[in-house]
Amino acid sequence: MKKDYIITRQGKEFVLYEGLLDEAHQQGLKRITTTLIQIPHDDNGNVAVVAAEVETGKGSFSGIGDASPQNVNRMIVPHLIRMAETRAKARALRDAVNIGVTALEELGDVEEPEEVREPAAARESRGSYRAAEPARPDFPKASPYKPASANQLATIAKLSRLLGEPDAADESMTSAEASDRITELSRLYNERKGGEQRRSA
Repeated sequence: MKKDYIITRQGKEFVLYEGLLDEAHQQGLKRITTTLIQIPHDDNGNVAVVAAEVETGKGSFSGIGDASPQNVNRMIVPHLIRMAETRAKARALRDAVNIGVTALEELGDVEEPEEVREPAAARESRGSYRAAEPARPDFPKASPYKPASANQLATIAKLSRLLGEPDAADESMTSAEASDRITELSRLYNERKGGEQRRSA
């Protein structure tokens, strides 16, 4: 991995998504496919969930990414699906090219992706000064008082199938419980797939 694609934040190293993509191409990237598992909506805490699969000469590698107003930069809120897709692809690419360093895009308060950043000339014109950003507005969260939505239950069922586990969807769940379960299943999926792919490498 080129050093230009590794950055340090608070003493920890992170890899940039563009670096992972560059490395994958050098290692014979064949395809990247993504599947939208959950569309963000008020009923599910506005959480977008995307699955990605990367194929190289070494085989197929997968990952799941999520994004919500609570775990992205405020400028990314209108682009939750795109950020969830980027995170999913980054996780799959990290396994594909055997990079254990977390991608910067996986962090909760990362800067805007290149396609939504302001032009470089505009940044330079205002120099190093950065005005204080307004507080992040409140967004609807999954409610502990409302039942889980059909969309949430379907997402849990789909993630359970991807994990090869019994359907974990429970219609008695609250919206908040379902949101937490989706996050947990996504984490388990990424951990399990990452472990399996490292063992087979």
